[in-house]
Amino acid sequence: MEAEKAPERAMDAVRITVEFTGGLEMLFSSKRKHSISIPAVDETGSASNLAYLVRYLCDHLMNDRRKELFILNDSVRPGILVLVNDADWELEGEGAYILQKGDSILFVSTLHGG
Repeated sequence: MEAEKAPERAMDAVRITVEFTGGLEMLFSSKRKHSISIPAVDETGSASNLAYLVRYLCDHLMNDRRKELFILNDSVRPGILVLVNDADWELEGEGAYILQKGDSILFVSTLHGG
């Protein structure tokens, strides 16, 4: 499937809410909830999707150097549940889900140390 192109949105931004729980907030300034604006298109000119959001978060929002605690092989690590507007991202197409204005993205670590 060809990536959805969105050249008309090149100058636009998508305002979303991103939330981290289960210890992931420690990687993001120990702040649980972030309201952010990301470019409406990614580096290839395609509409910004969840895969792009994960890269964007690592490059622009994560203040911890240990990216491997959040990503593995360019995707969210196993053991991290991702919800898009309260629905499992697997039901929304995972990384291919195109971000929409007002989306709420929740990352929950299900792995706990002890």
